[in-house]
Amino acid sequence: MTYILNGTPDITGAAEILSAEALDFVEKLHHRFAATRTSLINARAGARATASASGTMDFLPETAHIRNGDWRVAEAPEALRDRRVEITGPATPAKMAINALNSGAKVWLADLEDAATPTWSNVIDALVNLGAAARGTLSYTSPEGKAYALRADASLATVVVRPRGWHLPESNLSVDGAPAVGALVDFGLHFFHNAVHLAATGQGPFYYLPKMESHLEARLWNEVFTFAESELGLVHGTIRATVLIETIPAAFEMDEILYELRDHASGLNAGRWDYLFSIIKTFREAGDKFIMPDRAAVAMTAPMMRAYTDLLVATCHKRGAFAMGGMAAVIPNRREPEVTEVAFAKVRADKTREANDGFDGSWVAHPDLVGICAEVFGSVLGNEPNQLSRQRPEVSVSADQLLDVASAPGQVTEAGVHANLYVAVAYTAAWLSGNGAVAIHNLMEDAATAEISRSQVWQQIRNRVVADDTGNVITAGLVEGILAEEIERLRAEIADEDRFARYYEPAAELIGRLVSGRDEDFEDFLTLPAYRLLSSELVAP
Repeated sequence: MTYILNGTPDITGAAEILSAEALDFVEKLHHRFAATRTSLINARAGARATASASGTMDFLPETAHIRNGDWRVAEAPEALRDRRVEITGPATPAKMAINALNSGAKVWLADLEDAATPTWSNVIDALVNLGAAARGTLSYTSPEGKAYALRADASLATVVVRPRGWHLPESNLSVDGAPAVGALVDFGLHFFHNAVHLAATGQGPFYYLPKMESHLEARLWNEVFTFAESELGLVHGTIRATVLIETIPAAFEMDEILYELRDHASGLNAGRWDYLFSIIKTFREAGDKFIMPDRAAVAMTAPMMRAYTDLLVATCHKRGAFAMGGMAAVIPNRREPEVTEVAFAKVRADKTREANDGFDGSWVAHPDLVGICAEVFGSVLGNEPNQLSRQRPEVSVSADQLLDVASAPGQVTEAGVHANLYVAVAYTAAWLSGNGAVAIHNLMEDAATAEISRSQVWQQIRNRVVADDTGNVITAGLVEGILAEEIERLRAEIADEDRFARYYEPAAELIGRLVSGRDEDFEDFLTLPAYRLLSSELVAP
């Protein structure tokens, strides 16, 4: 035994999740794959520096034979053939998990990543809930006595689990003297406890894979899957994975990513905030042509986003894989029905665009949006479960089109800086308090929101962008003043000095550093320094 466990959370079922046999399995995964994972993570920096220095990126010449080849991914299992509406959200607390499973959505993306703060208690509670969900026994009774249980009919959502990205560590478990890889902990514990049962019932195991930046990272996941299946005696290809194309390098390697996972691949997903964040991060020193308008102005109809989504649909359907649309993050507000009605109209228009473009389904963040998404996709799909047969031979996307940030409509405004800093601090504070899915101004936000918000302000300072609404140059000094204003605004809204000091002050200090415009302060992921704060117990929930 070469692992060290830093305690077991006081959660019913935690000891079983962290059994010696399960941890032995996770240890095997680390011995076989952790070194390769670390090498691939380290390789990202060199690739990013090359792209930023050249101000461009292109499809890989050495893999042209894969893009030009005649191959398809494995046929989808029955449980994943209809994905017209997927609801996303954390797997803890149990109430949220039950509501997602009962929502009427075809799929629940059970998120252990962007919508989840990875406290040890949250991680283990999520895995306990997922085990109960797999067996149909998940239930919850609130302190007020309200009971929540899974529907008795067959309309429960199919569960697709999103483990943490390759970059995130797990400080509560060490292997060979180093923090465990969060992705291998999440996948390993979930797979060990549930894979055989899910395979026997035809319900999985299914996964969403986030934050990848190359087909070599997809190859590693494929090797993990193949080994895990063999260890538990499952047929090769039992696991199915959908990859989030949420980084600009991955957008240039869609074919290659599907090819590496082809026996395990289910599809690709087109996100928004993480994708825009990746463009900024990748080309942050490449000059004015990569300056984004205010994040709220960058719609999926912008030319570069249309290129990205058209390419994703065409690539997926050529290979027999599902193309999944982006998030509708609206949260209905019964106190403001007119505002909600306008928001619902925007959701309907967005989902209509996706369905007409050939997507097989899309994401929503709230149960009240499931009906809208299902209706829109149903009107296009008719009696078919998906649009795999709809090819897009007219789609031809160039590197220049994917990188055409300059053509995105919209302005850079000082009001946008205010909004970015407010959201970045508010979200980070909530994350530090243990809540990774946060309602802010009638939108369900996750870590991707904070990432695009803080990186955009960094970019504006670095390039001395002039705000269109005030004519002011966005400098570190200007941002420092705006941040102070937004901190005081949040202090008044929270009206709890102890809570503010515990979570909001460290969040504001962290965001203030990350938006400085200095190279040394640009963190690859906000959640890395935030996790260090969390692990230090200075802000432990």
